[in-house]
Amino acid sequence: MALRNAVQLICYPNRIGSNINDLARFLENHVDDAISGVHLLPFYPSNADGGFSPLTHRQVDPRYGTWEDVERLAARYDLCADLTVNHISDASEEFRDYLRHGSNSRYADLFVDVDAMGEITQDDLQKIHIRKEKEPFRPVEFADGSTGRVWCTFTERQIDLNYRSSQTFQLMEQYIAFLTAKGVKLLRLDAFGYTTKRIGTSCFLVEPDVYQILDWINETAARYGAECLPEVHDHPSFQYAISQRNMHPYAFALPPLMLYTLLEGDSRYLRHWLRMCPRNAITVLDTHDGICIPDVEGVLPEDKIRRLIDNLDARSADPILRRTAGRRDSVGAIYQLTCTFYDALMQNDDSYIAARALQFFTPGIPQVYYVGLLAGCNDELLMDATGELRDINRHYYSVKEAEQAMDAPVVRRLLTLMRFRSSYPAFNGHFELHYSDDSSVAMGWRHDEHHCLLTVDLTLKQARIDYFDADHGRQQHMVC
Repeated sequence: MALRNAVQLICYPNRIGSNINDLARFLENHVDDAISGVHLLPFYPSNADGGFSPLTHRQVDPRYGTWEDVERLAARYDLCADLTVNHISDASEEFRDYLRHGSNSRYADLFVDVDAMGEITQDDLQKIHIRKEKEPFRPVEFADGSTGRVWCTFTERQIDLNYRSSQTFQLMEQYIAFLTAKGVKLLRLDAFGYTTKRIGTSCFLVEPDVYQILDWINETAARYGAECLPEVHDHPSFQYAISQRNMHPYAFALPPLMLYTLLEGDSRYLRHWLRMCPRNAITVLDTHDGICIPDVEGVLPEDKIRRLIDNLDARSADPILRRTAGRRDSVGAIYQLTCTFYDALMQNDDSYIAARALQFFTPGIPQVYYVGLLAGCNDELLMDATGELRDINRHYYSVKEAEQAMDAPVVRRLLTLMRFRSSYPAFNGHFELHYSDDSSVAMGWRHDEHHCLLTVDLTLKQARIDYFDADHGRQQHMVC
């Protein structure tokens, strides 16, 4: 069954309340009619990276609940779950067996034997796209005292999988079969861009290798009744390529583009992008990651990107940088800016609601992050406590705190918008970009007798929706 074309919520299993059961009750009591889907961030046993170092995809971390709790969500909502395709935890059964038995392990082929890849020169290292401040290799010592190296793109606890081995594909199919049997309808393919290990290249999004892997995963998921959402932050052309392969791309250009549009009162670049953006995207303004900059390169001019970065960085958004393995101390271009979307818009309720209205009218299925749902502000205490910059946008809400946030006027306005987007029939039709000047945006949807038009005044930060009420046979409007 295809995903419903309505708002989805992105949330952790333990950050609205302490477990999945708390989350489910909160959603049923407060936002049930406003959403059709839930992206439940990693709920597997994990030992690093906020859940993205899974020991397995076949278990629920007992701190969060049980498979019955997950199935409760899946019975009510379109459930999206992460399939971590690039790596597995060093505490997994498979890697521990590899350390015990070395090349004789039945799981040996799951892992990248770096020393078997031949000479890797400094020039080769210089090209490799990395996510930490050193080369992406980790030394290992086996039980017999011998040593080796495995590929390790992210933390030392996350061991990359070997996609030159049929064993890795078998493991992925086992995971896909298991998760879909539990009710998962959308698989978010985490970190898939790093699966391509070819010395002499960036080892990131290497073409055509990356599409061969993606196509296999997508075809396998389809056999089990699921759709795929590959996650990648890079030039927007990759999202267009994904959209052409019967998969949902992320509209990751939208968050920085939206911020520029509202902060500068300039709709030109948003309107240009709306004319050509993929129509089957998942749209977001905020996620558990930061506001990513590479995704808007080529959409916003460089001077506008720099202006946006300077604006946010001066107020609250600490930057995360891109690096290369050849120079461990190198400082590359800015990769992400870390802050909540509500803070990025200076906690201006009208700007925030205008941004959400524009998101909901943008082609694709919209997702709202749980901090965004509650119009959350920067959690600097959590960020300082963990040392993880992205934790500024990963607040832990008690159920009581979340319920109190639901009473805020900006949250009530957002919920009204979410209900409209999730229920009005015109969004199942076709998108229309209407004429506007450079300080406004007008966009609409039309399906049979149903039609709606959003008009946003970027100077006044006012959003208005005009729509046809088929039940009463007349035009209606709502000020967002």
